[in-house]
Amino acid sequence: MKSPLATVKEKFGDKAKLVAAVEKFTTDELWVNRTNKAKGLAHVSNAQLLRLHAIFSTVKEKFGTRDKLIDAIIELEKRTKDAGYRTRVAAYPVPRLWDMYRSVSKRTAPAAAKKDSASAPKKAPAKKAAAKPAAEKKAAPKKK
Repeated sequence: MKSPLATVKEKFGDKAKLVAAVEKFTTDELWVNRTNKAKGLAHVSNAQLLRLHAIFSTVKEKFGTRDKLIDAIIELEKRTKDAGYRTRVAAYPVPRLWDMYRSVSKRTAPAAAKKDSASAPKKAPAKKAAAKPAAEKKAAPKKK
């Protein structure tokens, strides 16, 4: 496994280019601004920046915006009418939302698979072979 620094150098060249790539995602549609203004993203570790870049890229590709990701989470949890839940989830940062989406989709996948298999016609149970008659036991010899 490569170190985060080696991965940064291989994919982006240097840390400044990685920071610039992550900052492209810091628009209002994906980013909840909680960074320290004095330090910025330049002081974040390479591993964390790589993780953020991967998550933001995936979310941007799959959903486009945070709001669509939030809608998908709420839809999977079947809480579309719960406004309080929506406002609470809307305060979460994208990495937490992405983790939440993955866990909810894993949790609901077995239920969906079960639902699909329940709608399929079931086969009649196989007939069991006739049981062989049990051999008669010999009586134990009597003690004298």
